[in-house]
Order: sequence, then structure tokens, then C-alpha cells
Amino acid sequence: MTPIIGFLGIEHFTPPWDVFFLPLFNLLVFLYEIPFFDFALAIIVFTIVIRTILAPLFVKQIRSQKEMQRMQPLIREVQRKHKGNRQKVSEETMALYKEHGVNPAAGCLPVILQLPILFALYQALIRASGLIQGFVPNEDNQVAFDRLQDAGLVSQVAGRDDWYRIAVDGACNLPEFSQLPQFLPLNCQLIDPIKLNSTVDTTVGWLLNLDLAQVDTVFAFPLFGGFALSLLAVIAAVLQFMQVKMTSPRPNPEDPTSSMTSTMIYTFPLLTIIWGGIFPSGLILYWIIYTAYLVVQQYLIMGWGNLFPLFGWQPRWAPSPEAGIARAERPKRLETDAPDEAPSPSSNRAPGSGGGRAGTRPANRKQGGAKRRGRKR
Repeated sequence: MTPIIGFLGIEHFTPPWDVFFLPLFNLLVFLYEIPFFDFALAIIVFTIVIRTILAPLFVKQIRSQKEMQRMQPLIREVQRKHKGNRQKVSEETMALYKEHGVNPAAGCLPVILQLPILFALYQALIRASGLIQGFVPNEDNQVAFDRLQDAGLVSQVAGRDDWYRIAVDGACNLPEFSQLPQFLPLNCQLIDPIKLNSTVDTTVGWLLNLDLAQVDTVFAFPLFGGFALSLLAVIAAVLQFMQVKMTSPRPNPEDPTSSMTSTMIYTFPLLTIIWGGIFPSGLILYWIIYTAYLVVQQYLIMGWGNLFPLFGWQPRWAPSPEAGIARAERPKRLETDAPDEAPSPSSNRAPGSGGGRAGTRPANRKQGGAKRRGRKR
């Protein structure tokens, strides 16, 4: 693992992960150093910048999801036509999606694209705090760890055996960092214009001294086994639920993809709540701002979508999700199914008035009856 020196003024650069991680880390620290900015405001602005850059990628996807909602009457017509034949319904539905250029798994895209950014931001939060938690030297790295301590690049946090603070500045190309890259000094991966003089203050006063580099303990309620329910995670989960439900088609037991989308509506928010008890609160703050941005963007393109009715509640200010949706045309009846003109009410009493086959037979019977009566006389 040989570092490349001089990448955009960064003293320590190791591809390929650093190609993705370092720009985000530098942007976050750059925003933090703006006057009157704290770490929370830096994360909020950071999120808006990232979300604005990615916005064009999602506009097409949101419009595709809107088209899927407009297709629901057509899908229901396919299900009515092939009722009882699930394979045929699935084939016809997928053909309909392909014809209209719709991807039924479109709702997964925002989450999938966010995973690399979440991983990189997690590393940026940990590195910005200058703290390493849960590290215990072993036989393989003990010598390298002792050398970094002797060089003053690593210092143990008082009262915590497995917590260490890394230096802001120091030698960047020591061979020990090949074994212990997590102890690399902060300035080694920051571009020259934004070198730090001290570690980033990740504690935010207006959030009741919440440490954004640690798991939420300020707005959290302990539950069991050391897990805590974070209020920030609950807010993020509610927004996640809104975002997914707005773009999901309405539940339909005849639609093969309906069960998958219904599961997504509740799975993603549940995962968000679990993440709130595992990951740093700064990551949850990022997810709140990001999802709120996405909800607003979806609303501007497609309105409330299928958010309502919400558990049976349909507010007056939110139109029905099917308002303005074009209904599927019923297939035209064939000539063999019914006569061109509907029979008049009197036709039941005078069948012979029609010119069709059904009308001649009763007429013949009437004439035959008259002949029989004539013979009798």
C-alpha cells in the first residue's frame, strides 16, 4: 500500500477508496471552517450541496414513478382480464411497464445510491472528531502502535482504555500507517487551504451539547441490551416512510410487485430507527436533511402521490391519488356478443319485429299456429 503524494494538495492519498472519501471529508471540513458555522450547520449545508448535485439523477426516476401511478388503471384491467392466471398477469404487467418505460423497482434507487455516501460520511465524522473508539493493540500491530505513541501521534484518552486521540498534524508517510491507517493525522488528508489547527468540535450547543461523532445520547430513550431509541432516528424514519409511500403504487393483491413495494414502505424506516442506535448522530442528522429534501422534490414533481390515505386518514387539502388519472378503456364488444342495436322494450312482446335469427323463429311459430287454427275451422 504505497501512498501517492501531492493529490490536490493532500499529503497522503491511497486509491481507490480515497478517491471517493477524501472529497467529502474535505468539503465537510471546509464548511465547518466558515465563520459562524458549527459542525451541525456544516452537515446540513453539506447535505444540501450533495443532494443538489445528485438532483438531476432523481428527477427522471421520480417522473417514472409518477407514470407508474398513472398506469394503475391499466394494470387493474390486465388483472381483471387474466384473473386467476398469475403467470399471465405477471407477464402482461411487466410488458406494460416496458412499453411505458417504467421501472417497478425505481423506489430502491435513492437508497442504493446513498450507501457509498453514507459509508464515506461515517468515516468523515469519525476522522473529524479525532477519536478512535474500541481499538485494542494486538501482537501484529503492537510495535507499530508503540512507535506512533512515542512520536506523539497517538494519545490515550484519560479514564478510557480503548479510546485514543489522533494528532491534527504530523508525519504523514510513516510505514506504521500501513498497519494502522486509522491513526493518520487529520491534516494528512486535507488539502492545503483548509488545514486544521485543532480537532473539529463535534459537540453542538443548540442541540443540547449533542456530540455528532457519537451515538445519540441526548435525544434517546434506553430500551434493552444497551440499545436506545433516538428521537432523531424516529424523525428520519417518519420522513423515510413519507418518501417511499409517496412513490409506491397502491396495494393490489393481484399485482406481483405490490407485496415487494409494500414491504419497502415499512422496512426502510425500521432500518433507519435501528441505525439511530448504532451510528453517530451526525449521520442521522444528514439522513433527516437528505430525506426532507427528497420529499420536497417529490412533492414539487408529483404532489402527494400515494401518501394518502394514511392509515385511513384522507385530509381535505390532499386530493385523491387517482384524481386526474386516465382510466383504462374497456374493450369494445364484438358483434357476435350482442346485436348492433339494443332491442326495444316491445321486442320481448313482439319477437318477430327483428330481422335476426332470434326473431324469425318465434314469427314462424306464430304463422304455424295460425295455419293450424285455419285447418281446424
